[in-house]
Amino acid sequence: MAPRQTVLPLAYRAFFLIIEPISALVGAFYAHLRQDEYLSMTTHAASPVPLGTSIVLSQLANLYLLFALNEALVLRSTGDLRVWRTVLFVLLVADFGHLYSVSGLGSWVYWDVTRWNPIDYGNVLFVYLGASMRIAFLTGVGLGTSSPTKTKKAA
Repeated sequence: MAPRQTVLPLAYRAFFLIIEPISALVGAFYAHLRQDEYLSMTTHAASPVPLGTSIVLSQLANLYLLFALNEALVLRSTGDLRVWRTVLFVLLVADFGHLYSVSGLGSWVYWDVTRWNPIDYGNVLFVYLGASMRIAFLTGVGLGTSSPTKTKKAA
Protein backbone atom coordinates (compact mmCIF):
# COMPACT_ATOMS: atom_id res chain seq x y z
CA MET A 1 0.00 0.00 0.00
CA ALA A 2 1.38 3.40 -0.96
CA PRO A 3 2.07 6.02 1.74
CA ARG A 4 -0.66 8.59 2.25
CA GLN A 5 0.18 12.08 0.99
CA THR A 6 -1.73 15.18 1.89
CA VAL A 7 -1.43 18.93 1.75
CA LEU A 8 -1.11 19.95 5.37
CA PRO A 9 -2.82 23.05 6.77
CA LEU A 10 -0.74 26.23 6.74
CA ALA A 11 -0.76 26.51 10.55
CA TYR A 12 0.97 23.14 10.90
CA ARG A 13 3.43 23.76 8.08
CA ALA A 14 4.35 27.23 9.39
CA PHE A 15 4.78 26.08 12.97
CA PHE A 16 6.57 22.77 12.43
CA LEU A 17 8.69 23.73 9.41
CA ILE A 18 9.60 27.34 10.22
CA ILE A 19 8.65 28.76 13.63
CA GLU A 20 9.66 25.87 15.88
CA PRO A 21 12.94 25.04 14.09
CA ILE A 22 13.97 28.71 14.30
CA SER A 23 13.11 28.70 18.00
CA ALA A 24 15.27 25.59 18.52
CA LEU A 25 18.14 27.29 16.68
CA VAL A 26 17.82 30.27 19.04
CA GLY A 27 18.01 27.85 21.98
CA ALA A 28 21.10 26.24 20.45
CA PHE A 29 22.71 29.66 19.99
CA TYR A 30 22.19 30.62 23.63
CA ALA A 31 23.09 27.20 25.05
CA HIS A 32 26.38 27.15 23.15
CA LEU A 33 27.45 30.77 22.64
CA ARG A 34 25.81 32.66 25.54
CA GLN A 35 26.15 30.06 28.27
CA ASP A 36 26.36 32.47 31.23
CA GLU A 37 23.12 34.13 30.19
CA TYR A 38 21.42 30.84 29.35
CA LEU A 39 22.36 29.24 32.66
CA SER A 40 21.45 32.25 34.81
CA MET A 41 18.04 32.56 33.14
CA THR A 42 17.39 28.83 33.44
CA THR A 43 18.31 28.59 37.11
CA HIS A 44 17.08 32.07 38.08
CA ALA A 45 20.47 32.69 39.70
CA ALA A 46 23.68 34.19 38.37
CA SER A 47 26.70 31.93 38.58
CA PRO A 48 29.86 31.25 36.63
CA VAL A 49 29.65 28.34 34.22
CA PRO A 50 31.96 25.50 35.29
CA LEU A 51 33.70 23.52 32.55
CA GLY A 52 31.49 20.44 33.03
CA THR A 53 28.35 22.56 32.79
CA SER A 54 29.74 24.29 29.69
CA ILE A 55 30.24 20.93 28.02
CA VAL A 56 26.72 19.82 28.93
CA LEU A 57 25.29 23.11 27.60
CA SER A 58 27.14 22.60 24.31
CA GLN A 59 25.71 19.08 24.14
CA LEU A 60 22.25 20.55 24.79
CA ALA A 61 22.86 23.05 21.99
CA ASN A 62 23.70 20.12 19.71
CA LEU A 63 20.41 18.44 20.64
CA TYR A 64 18.51 21.67 19.91
CA LEU A 65 20.22 21.69 16.52
CA LEU A 66 19.20 18.06 15.96
CA PHE A 67 15.63 18.95 16.94
CA ALA A 68 15.56 21.88 14.49
CA LEU A 69 17.07 19.94 11.60
CA ASN A 70 14.99 16.83 12.20
CA GLU A 71 11.76 18.78 12.26
CA ALA A 72 12.55 21.21 9.45
CA LEU A 73 14.23 18.78 7.05
CA VAL A 74 12.60 15.41 7.69
CA LEU A 75 9.08 16.82 7.75
CA ARG A 76 9.80 19.09 4.78
CA SER A 77 10.95 16.06 2.76
CA THR A 78 7.59 14.27 2.82
CA GLY A 79 3.85 14.69 2.91
CA ASP A 80 3.45 11.15 4.25
CA LEU A 81 1.22 11.50 7.31
CA ARG A 82 2.69 8.37 8.85
CA VAL A 83 6.15 9.99 8.91
CA TRP A 84 4.75 13.27 10.24
CA ARG A 85 2.84 11.46 12.99
CA THR A 86 5.91 9.45 13.99
CA VAL A 87 8.23 12.46 14.16
CA LEU A 88 5.66 14.61 15.98
CA PHE A 89 4.89 11.84 18.48
CA VAL A 90 8.59 11.55 19.35
CA LEU A 91 8.78 15.34 19.74
CA LEU A 92 5.69 15.27 21.97
CA VAL A 93 7.44 12.80 24.27
CA ALA A 94 10.40 15.22 24.28
CA ASP A 95 8.02 18.09 25.18
CA PHE A 96 6.94 16.26 28.31
CA GLY A 97 10.56 15.53 29.19
CA HIS A 98 11.45 19.18 28.64
CA LEU A 99 8.63 20.33 30.92
CA TYR A 100 9.70 17.83 33.57
CA SER A 101 13.29 19.09 33.36
CA VAL A 102 12.33 22.46 34.86
CA SER A 103 10.35 20.96 37.75
CA GLY A 104 13.25 21.55 40.14
CA LEU A 105 12.43 25.26 40.04
CA GLY A 106 9.09 24.55 41.74
CA SER A 107 5.51 24.23 40.57
CA TRP A 108 5.24 28.00 40.05
CA VAL A 109 7.29 27.66 36.85
CA TYR A 110 4.33 25.98 35.12
CA TRP A 111 1.79 28.71 35.78
CA ASP A 112 3.14 31.91 37.45
CA VAL A 113 3.88 34.07 34.42
CA THR A 114 4.64 37.04 36.70
CA ARG A 115 7.86 35.28 37.76
CA TRP A 116 8.91 34.17 34.29
CA ASN A 117 11.97 35.50 32.52
CA PRO A 118 12.51 35.19 28.74
CA ILE A 119 13.81 31.62 28.91
CA ASP A 120 10.78 30.51 30.94
CA TYR A 121 8.56 31.63 28.08
CA GLY A 122 10.58 29.29 25.85
CA ASN A 123 10.90 26.46 28.38
CA VAL A 124 7.25 26.48 29.39
CA LEU A 125 4.87 28.57 27.28
CA PHE A 126 6.44 27.75 23.92
CA VAL A 127 6.65 24.07 24.89
CA TYR A 128 2.96 24.20 25.86
CA LEU A 129 2.24 25.64 22.40
CA GLY A 130 4.38 23.02 20.62
CA ALA A 131 2.83 20.16 22.59
CA SER A 132 -0.67 21.53 21.88
CA MET A 133 0.08 21.75 18.16
CA ARG A 134 1.43 18.18 18.17
CA ILE A 135 -1.58 16.86 20.10
CA ALA A 136 -3.91 18.65 17.67
CA PHE A 137 -2.07 17.16 14.70
CA LEU A 138 -1.90 13.66 16.18
CA THR A 139 -5.63 13.71 16.94
CA GLY A 140 -6.40 14.90 13.39
CA VAL A 141 -7.57 18.44 14.11
CA GLY A 142 -7.76 20.32 10.83
CA LEU A 143 -6.55 17.41 8.72
CA GLY A 144 -8.72 16.53 5.76
CA THR A 145 -8.80 13.33 3.80
CA SER A 146 -5.61 12.11 2.20
CA SER A 147 -5.04 10.37 -1.09
CA PRO A 148 -2.63 7.58 -2.02
CA THR A 149 0.71 8.73 -3.43
CA LYS A 150 1.27 8.42 -7.11
CA THR A 151 3.66 5.60 -7.84
CA LYS A 152 5.69 5.00 -10.98
CA LYS A 153 4.73 1.95 -12.97
CA ALA A 154 7.46 -0.62 -13.31
CA ALA A 155 8.90 -0.81 -16.80
